[in-house]
Amino acid sequence: MKNAPFHLFTLAICLSLMAFQCDEDIMPLTQEEERKDLNIYKNAIEDLAATSVCNETTECKYIAFGSKPCGGPWGYLIYTTSIDTKKLKLWVEDYNQRESNFNSKWDVGSDCSVVNPPISINCQNNSCIPIY
Repeated sequence: MKNAPFHLFTLAICLSLMAFQCDEDIMPLTQEEERKDLNIYKNAIEDLAATSVCNETTECKYIAFGSKPCGGPWGYLIYTTSIDTKKLKLWVEDYNQRESNFNSKWDVGSDCSVVNPPISINCQNNSCIPIY
C-alpha cells in the first residue's frame, strides 16, 4: 500500500501521455486533389462499363451516374449484363455519394437542368446505343 500513490501517479502520467499522443498529421486534400481522385474513380467505372458487349444472351441497361449539386445525375451510364453488374452498381452508388459529398463540402454549383434517361437502348454491332 505504501507504493499505491506512486503507482497512481505513474498511471496518471501514462494516461496523460497517451491522451496527448499525436498521430501523423494527415493533410486534407485540396478541392483540386479531391476532384482528381473523383475523376480517376469515374474513369475506372466508365472503363468497366465499356468492356460490356451486347448480344443475344445479354441485356443493355443504364444507371444514373454522377451527382449534380442541384440534385439528380449528370447522365446515364450504359452497360450490359455481360459484366459484373453488382460491382458496377456498387461502384456507381459509391461514386455518386462521394460526388454528392464533394459538392456539399466545396459548395459546388451547376445548372439545375434535368437529364432524362434513355427511352430505349438498341444493340448494334455488339454495342448498346441509347435512344433519347
